[in-house]
Amino acid sequence: MPTLVEALERHGHLLLGDELRAQLRSVSAATIDRMLASQRASAAGLRRRRSSGLVRSQMPVRTFADWGDPGPGFVEADLIAHTGGSCAGSFVHPLVLTDIATGWTERLPLRVREQALVVEAVEVARNPQPFPLLGLDTDNEGAFIKESLLTYAKNQGVILPRARA
Repeated sequence: MPTLVEALERHGHLLLGDELRAQLRSVSAATIDRMLASQRASAAGLRRRRSSGLVRSQMPVRTFADWGDPGPGFVEADLIAHTGGSCAGSFVHPLVLTDIATGWTERLPLRVREQALVVEAVEVARNPQPFPLLGLDTDNEGAFIKESLLTYAKNQGVILPRARA
């Protein structure tokens, strides 16, 4: 916690008084867990997520032979990890969207591989594209095979296939 508090303050994401800073720097992980237990319990009741198997079953399977010659608007999506050789600590996860027909590429940085951030990044990437997003082809990574991206694609009329495992 001391390292996190210091970094957040240094980068202007947190402004604390001396007393609160001292409390945060001295709190133990077990105390934090106890303090958050009731919030976690109530939040768990609000979360209703489909299993990845159910989400997968709702996504059409795409094979190499299915590509044909797609027009503009069908993009390949991939998350890349710039870890510097170690997965310890924090690093950027760029979401790279490349249009198959034109090669148009958008890159958006994500702090973590999280489904809500992926959906948000896809929405941001749609704005500068000179053509509508028609299909979003992803690998089988867990950040893509999620209910939020499936719902987004359905609501936007975007085809969201998955690769055969």
